Amino acid sequence: MTTFALIHGGGGSSFDWHLLEAELRGRGHDTVAVDLPMSDPQATLWDYADAVVRAVGERPRPVVVAHSWGGFVGPLVCARVKAAALVLVTAMIPSPGEPPDDWWAQSGRPSSGIDDSYELCLHDVPRELAERVLAHDGALAVNMSMDRACREPWPLSAWPDVPTTYLLCRDDRLFPADFVRRHVKERLGIVPDEMPGSHMVMLSRPGELADRLAAIGA
Repeated sequence: MTTFALIHGGGGSSFDWHLLEAELRGRGHDTVAVDLPMSDPQATLWDYADAVVRAVGERPRPVVVAHSWGGFVGPLVCARVKAAALVLVTAMIPSPGEPPDDWWAQSGRPSSGIDDSYELCLHDVPRELAERVLAHDGALAVNMSMDRACREPWPLSAWPDVPTTYLLCRDDRLFPADFVRRHVKERLGIVPDEMPGSHMVMLSRPGELADRLAAIGA
């Protein structure tokens, strides 16, 4: 059995992982999906990481899975716990000293030109499910205040010493495939694994994502 610590993206919540959690638990694994303290304007990136560490507790050697903006948090968790692996799922990759707010320009991520949240991030998710997730996360976003965490420099001086896999989603419109391939090579020096799916692949292809995570955990 492997424990998977699941870190949601900016504006998301632990609810984003509920289908994936069911798939992983059905395969005999343990999951910990954490709500980051995004309603606390004074919360730092380390506070976000520590929320995950507290939720993991005494579970040994978790696989840390970070989605989207959670890419700024996952490596910090790995600096706090002895993780078996770090998996970045269509995630932002920070550089030492880079504030999350600066990543968008410094990474060279192209503008999508899409304003609709469904079309941008959930276009291959069943509409009813997508609307439930958007309504749930949108209600939480009313109180979201990430000012300090988004402005502060990413605090690690180097990437943590943990096996790292990047899962590129080929149908992602927020972080398109050509950009991600370049971004991963520049910042991690590795070639990403690729799978079909949108930015919210944990909702559109939870079974396939679970299979890939379980293989990494093994």
